[in-house]
Amino acid sequence: MPGRSGLEALRDIKHHSPKIPVLVLSNYPEEQYATRALKAGASGYLTKDAAPTELVKALQRILLGRKYVSAFTAERLAAELNLETEKALHEQLSDREFDVMKMLAGGKPILEIANMLSLSPTTISTYRTRILEKMNFKTNADMTRYALQNDLI
Repeated sequence: MPGRSGLEALRDIKHHSPKIPVLVLSNYPEEQYATRALKAGASGYLTKDAAPTELVKALQRILLGRKYVSAFTAERLAAELNLETEKALHEQLSDREFDVMKMLAGGKPILEIANMLSLSPTTISTYRTRILEKMNFKTNADMTRYALQNDLI
């Protein structure tokens, strides 16, 4: 999906068919995307390395109109409800900012990111500026260090 993330596609699906249950099956670890997917309207989230029995269980659950999350994600969501829990810096980013941050932290140049996302280099530079401001970073190296420390890349 050039220029679109899975989360953007999910929002479009839920906008056009709000009652349709959507199970997100992703390569990304739960700690990176599960909460974002659920907030975007997913009925459940699984990583592609989940056991086939877990996939069947998740599908059965969402087809009954319920939500499916792993024990790991349930614990993480419960922790977010605790008012004393401070959000990680990257959780303050929009979904697009988060994607751009991961690519920049991974060493991709702005032009390459722009081509991958079908956006202009100026737009990517604007995202970079917002990311640096929101996360109180000065350089891409700061982003990379943070991403490595938080297992985002």
